[in-house]
Amino acid sequence: MSGNKTFKFVSYLWEDAKAKALAGDEVALLVYRSNLLGADLRLTNYGGGNTSCKVASMDPLTQKQVDVMWVKGSGGDLGTMKKEGLAALYLDRLHDLQNIYKGLAFEDEIVALYNHCIFDFDSKAPSIDTALHGLLPFKHIDHLHPDAAIAIAAAKDGEKITKELFKGTIGWVPWQRPGFDLGLQLKKCLEDNPGIRGIMLGSHGLFTWGDNAYESYMNTLEVIEICAQYLEDSYIKKGAAFKGQKINALPKEQRMTQAAALAPILRGFCSSETKMIGHFTDDDRVLEFINSTDLDRLAPMGTSCPDHFLRTKIAPLVLNIPADIDMKNSADIKQKIEPLFIAYRKMYSDYYQQCKRDNSPALRDANPVVILFPGVGMFTFAKDKQTARVSSEFYTNAINVMKGAEAISSYTSLPLQEAFNIEYWLLEEAKLQRMPKAKSLKGKIALVTGSGGGIGKAIAHKFASEGACVILSDNNLERLQLAKDEFIAAYGKDVVAADILDVTDAASIKKTMQTASLQFGGLDIIVNNAGLSISKTMEDHTEQDWDLLYDVLVKGQFLVTQSAIDMMRKQSVGGDILNIVSKNALVSGPNNAGYGSAKAAQLHLSRLNAAELGKDKIRVNVVNPDAVIAGSNIWSSGWAEGRAKAYGISIEALPEYYASRTLLNEIILPTDIANACFAYVGGLLNKTTGNVINVDGGIANSFVR
Repeated sequence: MSGNKTFKFVSYLWEDAKAKALAGDEVALLVYRSNLLGADLRLTNYGGGNTSCKVASMDPLTQKQVDVMWVKGSGGDLGTMKKEGLAALYLDRLHDLQNIYKGLAFEDEIVALYNHCIFDFDSKAPSIDTALHGLLPFKHIDHLHPDAAIAIAAAKDGEKITKELFKGTIGWVPWQRPGFDLGLQLKKCLEDNPGIRGIMLGSHGLFTWGDNAYESYMNTLEVIEICAQYLEDSYIKKGAAFKGQKINALPKEQRMTQAAALAPILRGFCSSETKMIGHFTDDDRVLEFINSTDLDRLAPMGTSCPDHFLRTKIAPLVLNIPADIDMKNSADIKQKIEPLFIAYRKMYSDYYQQCKRDNSPALRDANPVVILFPGVGMFTFAKDKQTARVSSEFYTNAINVMKGAEAISSYTSLPLQEAFNIEYWLLEEAKLQRMPKAKSLKGKIALVTGSGGGIGKAIAHKFASEGACVILSDNNLERLQLAKDEFIAAYGKDVVAADILDVTDAASIKKTMQTASLQFGGLDIIVNNAGLSISKTMEDHTEQDWDLLYDVLVKGQFLVTQSAIDMMRKQSVGGDILNIVSKNALVSGPNNAGYGSAKAAQLHLSRLNAAELGKDKIRVNVVNPDAVIAGSNIWSSGWAEGRAKAYGISIEALPEYYASRTLLNEIILPTDIANACFAYVGGLLNKTTGNVINVDGGIANSFVR
């Protein structure tokens, strides 16, 4: 190693002070090193790669020192991994598996035997790559999937280039599916090439190592830096990537407009079997590839690295429609795109039939994960937002690999049968079957108006906790930002988006719908919750009061619903419209002419919408709250004062007053309204539309029937 800490293509993140604080704890240093490597997506992306260390530990039974290997466990992510994400195994037991290993045909049996090698029963389940670390003798090992290295590993002349570039200091092992036998191949490569600093895995990735955590870290950075510099030099010599640009990208604003209009249509096609969430990117690396001359040749080849392939499927779907096509007629767009999906599904089914074995898992969803729209960008669709985003990142990695391989030689992808063996691996299927049952709203996208606080925020919380992606919206920027921060802390950045929204302004609504489309691919649930209240006598009511109430409550509900319907129809998978109305829509009271009549209009508009939209499988239902005081903007806007005056009591007495007039003598909370909304969309009332749920503690005068 050179000892140089300045790199051009990778990030040196090691901090001596932090490492010194961990000195003596090799496992803690392993976690630290892993987090640094995972933080640089040029080294490996989310969930990719694994790291290990070997330490002497006290056997709890014999009280003797034994060698233990700590290695990233199954399904973890280097960038966020903690100690509990590691698997700990007796090294001697792992080595003993060589004595009973019966060959490639029995690979999967070995994985079950890893459980007999466990040292720490509280540690993570071992991954398929365990043997690759255990059969090499080094104290610290990094196995990563850096684009720069895989570009060489996936090149036609990858082995020759590796040997020449590293002057024999990096070994080469041809492509083989991960498993115990690949671990034996790494061991043999080292035995045949003593003194090497790493091993390149054909079409797969890179193994590097060191005697301590820092040495392994530096060795990894240096090897990847050499690969990246070699590619950079080759790009300069080669000239335009992918044989140059075939078409030009649309201007940024136009790309966003086209993508937002198309995403719900694509989501509808991709959701033919399972409701999917979308992600969109127009990253410069993506545009360079999808606008290139070589797109039609390279895209059908698929990816090389198994980590890439598992998340991106056999190949992307390329849309052969003009980038600037008029998106106004969605029926026409669907007609043009539908044959492409039919052809893709047939291709995928044929691939399955051609490659399946007697014990292969059943055919999975035949829809594409990656959709390329030349001139505009890349869409990815998966069962949740994080997976859709990560799939996008992995295909961007695959683009980088193709670009590099083509610059230094020519790109080679996994053979079809090998790709199938990875995708439909029985061990992967078993992992999928062990996944916990999906939450009720997984795959659903909900927009809640007025969700900066009060009832709206409670509804959004309920939906997010049940697996939905949510778009928060409010006309108060400060409230909205606080709510967004709260949701990100609770559910993660992939679950929430936020937009300033004025429900009386069609342009503002259009912008928020575009946010829903670009962030998540569409919309399944709209909750019309935004509102205000004015309590005045008839003589005190002004024309401005009347107009404001009807603009926000009635016109706002109408405009938001109208826009949501357009998106739901593009998807052709139905949807839910929930309108938060009020007991006042049904019950007359003093000082309430404007608010009460506007609420009555909201209620009847809901009925009218339900009657009209049934043919589209769009359900329209109502929740009628009453006296929800906690966290509500209404009660800080003068409404409380007006209602207290109308009833001849103090403001402080309002909660008990409202509770006392109910049949159940209960105070109504925002969470009560949220639960009613979930009752409509959680799966048990899918055949209910035009209905009203009163959440008011029981007021006989507001009984609907």
